[in-house]
Amino acid sequence: MDDYGLDLDEVARVIDNAEVLVVRFAILDRRLLIDARTSESEGPLIAVVNKANSVEDRFKELKKMRPRLPLPDKIMSFMWPRQMETFRVSGLWDKIESRMVSLGGEQMLSACKAVFDELAQEEKAEVMAAIRGADTYQSLWERSG
Repeated sequence: MDDYGLDLDEVARVIDNAEVLVVRFAILDRRLLIDARTSESEGPLIAVVNKANSVEDRFKELKKMRPRLPLPDKIMSFMWPRQMETFRVSGLWDKIESRMVSLGGEQMLSACKAVFDELAQEEKAEVMAAIRGADTYQSLWERSG
């Protein structure tokens, strides 16, 4: 364990070796999906996806997204307990980018950037909603008078 509350070496091994990986984030409902499987006609996939109701639903969704690939034996997953920027600073995001580029070429860099930016924007919106006391949040203190 380290300052991030995770064994970063173990997480790095999962990133380097998992066929399919789902990263959950502490304050986001949506997930990061990394599918490192490739074929002659399909490159790797990195995408922001909705939370699945079950493991079975995740496999079904994956089959819809990647119909020409067989289902993986398993889907790896871990929870990132901090912010997106901390994910980048930890070096894990670079590992993801490197793996995507090694599998799919330089064009994967723009896909990775778009996915990171989307998650960072959703995180910012979620933080702002919490600060403003939006629907799913409650204020701990309210100004009186």
